[in-house]
Formats: sequence, structure tokens, C-alpha cells
Amino acid sequence: MARHMFTDQVSPEGLTLSETVVKINRSAAVVKGGRRFSFSALVTVGDQAGVVGWGFGKAKEVPSAVEKAVKDAKKRLVRVSSVGTTIPHEVNGRFSASKVVLVPAAPGTGVLAGSAVRAVLESAGIRDILTKIFGSTNPINVVKATFDGLAQLRRKAETERLRGVKLA
Repeated sequence: MARHMFTDQVSPEGLTLSETVVKINRSAAVVKGGRRFSFSALVTVGDQAGVVGWGFGKAKEVPSAVEKAVKDAKKRLVRVSSVGTTIPHEVNGRFSASKVVLVPAAPGTGVLAGSAVRAVLESAGIRDILTKIFGSTNPINVVKATFDGLAQLRRKAETERLRGVKLA
């Protein structure tokens, strides 16, 4: 899937998670009596304090698809490194033909992002950030690219520990 993986999965127990529906997609199968519709839902869940996950669900009705997506998202919860209300450094996340650039911003800037990236970042509790999507803007790929970028984030102390040196 992605080049970078999160080191710590998080359990949903004890967290107050809020869900955000990123995209509802309707597909139709043409059958003898007409069209039969089904729905897919892309959802992010997070506690607005550094824990976020994404999920995808399909069903014959929208509420069922969203419910399945939320259940899927709770299985993929991860902790995101942040410094105050922003991220520690600039990163590029990639998935398929989508590329997302995440740039730290000064306090008070807000979340300058497209809808899919915004949903992930706000669920994670990041309040000040600049972003840009290059390539495909397919919401599923953009969400996965955003998670790839978030997986690359390292705090200074974490980098020092991994390298075994003291940084200036």
C-alpha cells in the first residue's frame, strides 16, 4: 500500500471519536426491472487530539455504508506526530496518482486544504497547516496519500532517538 507505515496502532477504547463523511458514491447496476443502486462511503474518524483513522464501506443504503466505513476506520486508528497545532516539518505523501504536500503553518493560519485532506487533518486535531494536492484528486487516493504523509512525520526527539545522535 504505502511506502511508510505508522509505528503505533491505537485502540478505540476510551476515546471520544467524531466521524466525518468525506465522500458518498452511488453506483448503479442495470437489471431487468431498471437500475439497482448501491452506495459506498469514505469516512475519517478522530479524537481531534492526534488520533485519526479512515474507513471505506459499501452497502445498499447510505446509513449502512457509513456505519460500515466507521467500523473499518476504527480498525485503522493511528497516532499522528504534531507540534502544538501544526506538524513538525514539511512532508510529501503519495498514493497511486495522488500527491499531497503538507507544510507547517504559523498559529492562526487555519487548515488550508481541499475537502478530503481537511477531513483527515481536522479529525487528527491539526489546526494550522498549508496543503496542496498534485495529480489525481480522487478522494480515496487523496486520503491515502495524506495518511502516507502523516506517517512520515517525526518529532525532533524521535529522530534523535532513532539516529542515536543529538541534533542542534
